[in-house]
Amino acid sequence: MIVSLFAMQTNAQQLSTSVTQSYAFRLRPNQDLKKELQRFIDEKQISAACVLTCVGSLTSVNIRYANQEKYEMLKGHFEIVSLVGVLSKNGSHIHISVSDSTGKTIGGHLGDESLIYTTAEIVLGIMPDYDFVREPDPTFGYKELVVRRRKKK
Repeated sequence: MIVSLFAMQTNAQQLSTSVTQSYAFRLRPNQDLKKELQRFIDEKQISAACVLTCVGSLTSVNIRYANQEKYEMLKGHFEIVSLVGVLSKNGSHIHISVSDSTGKTIGGHLGDESLIYTTAEIVLGIMPDYDFVREPDPTFGYKELVVRRRKKK
């Protein structure tokens, strides 16, 4: 644990701060939350972004729980209580937490076909000084985030 913490601190020390820009927008009923987020990133050719906040509701949630291979499609009415993620034209990684009408809350990886019920009000933070890329990590074999400082033009 100490070695891992030291490695994390070393990586963090190698990066400097950056100015963050923001975009705020709303998604409407029946739009696909994940696909629309990625479409926005791809259209604007954004290399590094994060979800700052999102509130809204869904009629379907396609979610993959921790350490599971398959997604589960849930139907009903759900409040988005949390949406977090690292977004890039090079690949994104998004988690969601939703609650049902009883307040039961679940979370996991956001999948396609998670459809907006009334609204999704989203604010993204854009970091123009960085490139987020995904490269295989030998620990588990998944493509994981690699942060690179963009070269000044």
